Amino acid sequence: MKVKKIPMRSCVVTKERCEKKDLIRVVRTPQQEVVVDSTSKMNGRGAYLKKDKEVIEKARKSKILDRILEVEVKDEVYEELLKMVS
Repeated sequence: MKVKKIPMRSCVVTKERCEKKDLIRVVRTPQQEVVVDSTSKMNGRGAYLKKDKEVIEKARKSKILDRILEVEVKDEVYEELLKMVS
């Protein structure tokens, strides 16, 4: 019997490899908007964050999403991420 492969992705803050379901995807769309991708299938450049309040706060302070997505990430995106985690 064939074993199903589990998709693994890296958190941009902790660099830890986790299962895709344990991470939240943030996407820069072709229109240069930054949105939280709940389906993990949106078009655009994506970055993964671990589902943890501390990791999201660290991403906000270090502005790592700004660098990876190459646009300014607004506070509303971080607030939405925190709501998803709690």
